Amino acid sequence: MNNDRRRLVGGFLAATPLALMGRNSPAAQEVNLKISHQWPGGSATEGDFRDRLCRMFSAEVEKRTAGALKSTVYPNASLAKSNVQFSQLRKGALDMSLVPLSYGGGEVPEVNIGLMPGVVTSYQQGTKWKTSEVGKELSNILADKGIMVVSWIWQAGGVAARNKAVVEPTDAAGLKIRGGSREMDMVLKAAGAAVVSLPSNEIYAAMQTGALDAALTSSTSLISFRLDETSKFVTTGRGRAYWFMFEPLLISRQIFEGLPKDMQSTIMAVGGELEKFALDAAKADDQLVAKVFEKAGAKSFDLSEATVKRWQDIARDTAWKDYAGKNERCARLIALAEKTA
Repeated sequence: MNNDRRRLVGGFLAATPLALMGRNSPAAQEVNLKISHQWPGGSATEGDFRDRLCRMFSAEVEKRTAGALKSTVYPNASLAKSNVQFSQLRKGALDMSLVPLSYGGGEVPEVNIGLMPGVVTSYQQGTKWKTSEVGKELSNILADKGIMVVSWIWQAGGVAARNKAVVEPTDAAGLKIRGGSREMDMVLKAAGAAVVSLPSNEIYAAMQTGALDAALTSSTSLISFRLDETSKFVTTGRGRAYWFMFEPLLISRQIFEGLPKDMQSTIMAVGGELEKFALDAAKADDQLVAKVFEKAGAKSFDLSEATVKRWQDIARDTAWKDYAGKNERCARLIALAEKTA
């Protein structure tokens, strides 16, 4: 949202009693939220499920508010670059975004719990976060920093590799690998890899040029960013994984609190209802990714429970300890996360 529009809407909301801003109020038609994300665009029925979720959210919220609250989806990082979305949400410069939470770890270290290797190893475990102590603590931290969670979305991740499959920790030695978070990078370094930091929408080019040998990213991104075109091997997240990413739909607290209560309720209700769609779609992509890569001539591998534990053991000795030592809230989050099994 640009400054002029934010001042206009914010000033209007401040000057108008909320009771007068009903669904049929002409003034309410002025509200049009912008939703940013970094993945390829599509439609409500086709394409990357994260883009679809944003479009479904937009349509359903508009329907339930009788057009009083509209929103526009901006895919492909066309509104805001991938790595600045979190910061802009905090400032109220961006209305909403579906973004990997760990992208905000540079300014709010606590959010790196969203891609802490080995902490979440199943969807069942991740789904519990919303109503568990760890989720409530994380929500409070985000609210303190100016952000609110609208939809809780977890995704399993896999590894695309150019010339050598990365399944066991020992496979990473000597390779240039994108981990996706500071903590995942620590695990890869401990396994002997050289880490490369970049957002998921830049992986294709790096793999194509040889700047990367392998990359960890969500199953959906492995498909959407066509990494089958650059890779001969893929390790999937179907069944089990040591790499789960929290990619929520977020809204700026400043923007949210400037809306009438009925709009706030609708946003949260629709966001919560879409979580089942996200869960089902993420699981489906975990299965699909092997087929996509195999069709392109690549070999696919799955993880055993023993392999996940080997990665988890490295994470516990490196990333978990480092994270817990950041501050009191980080230590509390990792402790609560371990209890949520």
